Amino acid sequence: MRGRGALLGIGGFWLATRAAMLWLLVNDFHGSNAVRVEVTATYHNWYNVLVHWTMPHNDIMWQYPPAAASIFLSPDLLPFLTYFQAFVALTVLCDAVILLGLIRVARRDDGSIAGALVWLGALPLLMATPFARYDIHVTLFAVFALLCMRNRPRLGGVVAGIGAMVKVWPLLTLLGTPRGKSTRDAIVATALSCAALLGVFALLFKDTLGFLGNQGNRGVQVESLGGSALMAALRLDLWPGKIEFQYGAFEYVGPYVSSIARASMGLTVIGFLLLLLWRVKANRWSSATPFDAALCAILVFTVTSRVISPQYMIWLLGLAAVCLTSKHTTQRPVAWLLVVTTGLTTLVFPVWYDSEILATSTLGTVLLCSRNALLLFATVWSGVRLWKATVLPKPALSDRS
Repeated sequence: MRGRGALLGIGGFWLATRAAMLWLLVNDFHGSNAVRVEVTATYHNWYNVLVHWTMPHNDIMWQYPPAAASIFLSPDLLPFLTYFQAFVALTVLCDAVILLGLIRVARRDDGSIAGALVWLGALPLLMATPFARYDIHVTLFAVFALLCMRNRPRLGGVVAGIGAMVKVWPLLTLLGTPRGKSTRDAIVATALSCAALLGVFALLFKDTLGFLGNQGNRGVQVESLGGSALMAALRLDLWPGKIEFQYGAFEYVGPYVSSIARASMGLTVIGFLLLLLWRVKANRWSSATPFDAALCAILVFTVTSRVISPQYMIWLLGLAAVCLTSKHTTQRPVAWLLVVTTGLTTLVFPVWYDSEILATSTLGTVLLCSRNALLLFATVWSGVRLWKATVLPKPALSDRS
């Protein structure tokens, strides 16, 4: 009865919080118009192109792998609703499926309900944003790829491959798979699923790889780590640049921006090399290591990115929740720190985005720099905890007498 009562409580809380998020989305509350426009304008415009079996490659905002088209076409599954209503309804469904998956794995011998509770309670901190972005769909693939890896690595690899063809980053769920047959099976399954999907979409659509040409010209987004440094410099009158809307986001324009963009890419490469070094050096795996490694990898690529959009926190919350489904995770304090960071992210966008962030006010500068400092700290902390738990020093050779 206690278990049933807990499930009823979780279900009731999910219904209440998601109803509140939907209310925020459909009403003009603290920037909901700016949140909704992603679906009502951007996604809908892409849909109008995709239904003619071609990718919107001429749109500089189209920067996604070909399988993302299936997400933007999915509202056709609910033809009795408007595009906006159907997209949101399917997003809410994905949210519920993630929660059910986290609850199910909590029943394992080393499982914990903490992961489900974090997803349940932390996602509403982002207010309406999660239901007006397609990042919950991608997070669904990443979460289930990780949850499948333990006992069914081939299935986990297939799911990771599908996720990668929707938004690339679920590939990083493979980083922490145990060495040996599990890793080989997962990688082969991922490669085959990616190749199969790419072939299907290449047959169905024109210009399936057109998105690649829209990636390289992106600058430094306001919310990024480099952007917060520029914001501080601008606020202190140490830099003469400005903010402009381009490539679907507000970015900085002015001297040194290109250098900061290159530095961000350089940090991404360094971060990737450090992750590979960990992979080589790691000599102890627990059941939670694949989860912990995935969270650490996504943190590295998020923090070093030229773009840190608010919806990226959905990815981090999803992977943090997966980590907390295991009692053996090393990432518990990192996960709770990410919950705090999520709350700050909502203040950045949408609450004070126009009035403080884009105005580069003192409050906006302090807020954004604090959020990014916490993300950077969480990334370093995650890596240190993962390394200490999995990389054991080689035993010293005893002196012969």
